[in-house]
Amino acid sequence: MSLFKNKHILLGVTGSIAAYKAADLASKLTQQGAQVDVILTEAAQKFVTPLTFQSVTGRKAYTDADLWGGEAHVLHVGLGHIADPSTGSGQGLLVIAPCTANTLAGLARGLADTLLTITALAAKCPVLIAPAMDGGMYEAPATQENVRILKERGAMLVGPAQGHLASGLVGAGRMVEPAEILGHIRLALARGGKLAGKRIVVTAGGTQEPIDPVRYLTNRSSGKQGYALAQAALDAGAQVTLVTHPTGLTPPVGAEVVEARTAQEMLDGVLSACENADGLLMAAAVADFRVKHVAGHKLKKRDGVPQIELEATPDVLGAVAKMRGESLNCLKVVVGFAAESRDLFENAAAKLTSKKLDFIAANDISAPDAGFAVDTNRITLLYADGRRESLPLMGKDEVAEAIIERVATLLET
Repeated sequence: MSLFKNKHILLGVTGSIAAYKAADLASKLTQQGAQVDVILTEAAQKFVTPLTFQSVTGRKAYTDADLWGGEAHVLHVGLGHIADPSTGSGQGLLVIAPCTANTLAGLARGLADTLLTITALAAKCPVLIAPAMDGGMYEAPATQENVRILKERGAMLVGPAQGHLASGLVGAGRMVEPAEILGHIRLALARGGKLAGKRIVVTAGGTQEPIDPVRYLTNRSSGKQGYALAQAALDAGAQVTLVTHPTGLTPPVGAEVVEARTAQEMLDGVLSACENADGLLMAAAVADFRVKHVAGHKLKKRDGVPQIELEATPDVLGAVAKMRGESLNCLKVVVGFAAESRDLFENAAAKLTSKKLDFIAANDISAPDAGFAVDTNRITLLYADGRRESLPLMGKDEVAEAIIERVATLLET
C-alpha cells in the first residue's frame, strides 16, 4: 500500500499478556510495506521473544541487552530518529503496544531506565500508545493523570478496551485489537495527505427494499469497493463519511458511519452528509425499484403467490445534481459508478451526462474477476470532458487509490 511506502514504525512492546498481539501487529505492518523496528522491554521477553519479531519483520529486534552492551551512546538516538521526517528517512511513528501502567508512568515522567523509554525521549516522531493493564489500574487517579500529561504533549492513545482481563475481572484494560491499532496508525500517517482538510462522502453496498417484515429486494453488491474507497480517502488525509447498508465488512477506523438500509435512507444520508462536503463517491448499488405496498405481516405460501407491484426508488445522484446546481460551494467533485452487464460504455456515458458527474467508473459485472463479491476489479474511467482511461485488473484497494488520486487532482484545480 502506498501509504506505508518509505514509512518507519518503531514498535515498543512492554510486559503484558497482550504482547503476543504485538507480533501480529508487527506482521500486519510489515505486510503493508512499512519498515518495522521493535524494542522489547525485559518484562515483554517473559511473554514473547525477540526472535518472534525478527521472524515477522525481517529486521533485528532490540532489547535492553543492546543498550547495556556498549551501544548506548548511539543506539537510542539512532532508533529515536529513524522515524523522524526531518532526517530524510521518511515519515514514521513510535507505537507502544501494549503499554503497561508502569511504562505509561515512565513516559509521562520522562524516565530513562530502559532502551524503550530512552528512545521515546529521543524520538522526534509522533507517538501512539495502546495501553494494557488489569482491573482498576487504568481508572486509577495516578494513571489518569499520566494519560492527561501524555495527551497534552500530543501523544495519541488508543483504548484500552472493555472486556475480560487476565485476572478474571471485567473492565477497561484490554489492549485494542491489532487491526484497530493498524487503523489508527494509518490515520496518524495520513496527516498532511493530499486530501487533508477535505470532506469526502462515500457510499457502499446494496440497499434493501422491504417486501414484508422478513423479506426484502436487494442486489449482489458486497460493499467491498466502497469500503476500499473510504479507506483510501482516509489514507489521503480526508475526513470521511461512509453511508452504507449493513454489511459483513468492518468500517475503516476514522470514518463516520451512517447506516442506510433503503434507497430513501441512502438519499437522506447522502444529502445530509454532502451539505459541507468537497466530494462524493457514489459506489453504492442503490436499488432501482421498491415494493409499492409493503405487507404488514409475513406473506404465507398458503395464501398463494403474492402480486407485488413495484415503483421507482428515489434518484440519489439526480438529487445530488440538483443540490450542486443550487449551491456553488457544494461538492466540487462527484464520482459515479456504472456496474453493467451489457452496453457498458454507452450506459456509463449516459449516466455520466444525465447525473452531471465529473467522472464515472465503469465495470463489467459479468466478468468473473471484476464483478460482485470478489477482491479485484477492472474499470474504465469516463470523464466529463470526453476523456477515457482504462485501468488494468487490480485489487479493489488499488482501484480505490487510483480513483482517490484522480479526485485529489480535480480538487486541486
